[in-house]
Amino acid sequence: MKYIKDYSDGDRVFDIYLCKHKQSAITKNGKSYDNLILQDKTGTVDAKVWDPNNPGIGEFDSLDYIEVYGDVTTFQSSLQINVKRIRKCREGEFDPADYLPVSSKNIEEMYAELLNYINAIENNYLKRLMESFFVDDTVFIKAFKQSSAAKTVHHGFVGGLLEHTLSVTKLCDYYCKAYPLLKKDLLISAAICHDIGKIKELSLFPENDYTEEGQFLGHIVIGTEMVGEKIKKIEGFPPILAGELKHCILSHHGEYEFGSPKKPAIIEAVALNFADNTDAKMQTFTEILNGTAETGWLGYNRLFESNLRGTKME
Repeated sequence: MKYIKDYSDGDRVFDIYLCKHKQSAITKNGKSYDNLILQDKTGTVDAKVWDPNNPGIGEFDSLDYIEVYGDVTTFQSSLQINVKRIRKCREGEFDPADYLPVSSKNIEEMYAELLNYINAIENNYLKRLMESFFVDDTVFIKAFKQSSAAKTVHHGFVGGLLEHTLSVTKLCDYYCKAYPLLKKDLLISAAICHDIGKIKELSLFPENDYTEEGQFLGHIVIGTEMVGEKIKKIEGFPPILAGELKHCILSHHGEYEFGSPKKPAIIEAVALNFADNTDAKMQTFTEILNGTAETGWLGYNRLFESNLRGTKME
């Protein structure tokens, strides 16, 4: 099969994809059409069915595997498929492994590297807490390795949560070397568990969508609750240390308008907020550049509130 990442403007599409999302809509002229998001392991692409009543468009729904025939076009600097025909596929016509986006990095190697940071924690309470998640809890470990870090914005792939967590931890490790005032064990622990609530906020692939708990509470509150439940099982865990760690999680988005219940009040919380924001923004920009063959000015991007520019690697 030809993967989504390999498509260019003008290509003809005739292959099987996972229909991640399907939504009916109406044009300004009152004509019905369907918005689709097609997915394979290399990413997603928007698709339009401009004539849903066409006899060549078979019955299908979200999360069905469909054979798509159409043309690749460019719309607002992004690729889009103009769909002519669709057929719902049967079991055995596709390999699900081809349709789940997966981290380009080795998941087991990343997890081993994360465990090295846990092993280096000197504070016995924080080390026991991290081990209670990342060493002892097999259900948590499996979910953590398979989870994404977001639905669409950054690290939206299998292993994305692990990749993002490791990157944030590495940045925090650097901060500790550059700014000795930081409590290293606290900051590293906060970095490792700052997004653990996402294993409950988002369902696993192929859905990778918000759960009921995720909609009601969000990963920041969920993660804080998860940490609190584990802390209760560790005898003598210092209340102030527990408060500092929870505060780092609660404030790691930095601002109320970005979803933080609290704003950073200790230096470790400030460092975690910057590390989390840095990795999220850099990965988001990377995915934007990887998702387009265009160079030069790409147009306005609402996430960066700027007209972005793509450049070719020399």
